[in-house]
Amino acid sequence: MSSLQYALVLILVMGLCTQILRFLPFIVFSKKTPKAVSYLGEVLPYSIMAMLVVYCLKNVDFVSVSHGLPEIISVAAVVLLHKWKHNTLLSIIIGTAVYMLLIRAM
Repeated sequence: MSSLQYALVLILVMGLCTQILRFLPFIVFSKKTPKAVSYLGEVLPYSIMAMLVVYCLKNVDFVSVSHGLPEIISVAAVVLLHKWKHNTLLSIIIGTAVYMLLIRAM
């Protein structure tokens, strides 16, 4: 098998596995979703976002020249934009752009 054929088969198998894993919860819980799964569906997105914020800000050096200002301003921009527009993707894109501009300017 050539490397191209191997790569195509590998991509096909990975895509198939991904689709099976995506469809599996709908097949398993087709009649009624357990309360524990519904609860996790409500709670996990917020806790994951909190973990991502902590992870992204864990190495901020508040005693350096910029004192963490680009990070603080970017987080504030994301929060304010999300409260205003309620669009997660827009908030992430604008927050990233603000951060990139600020680290280049400072």
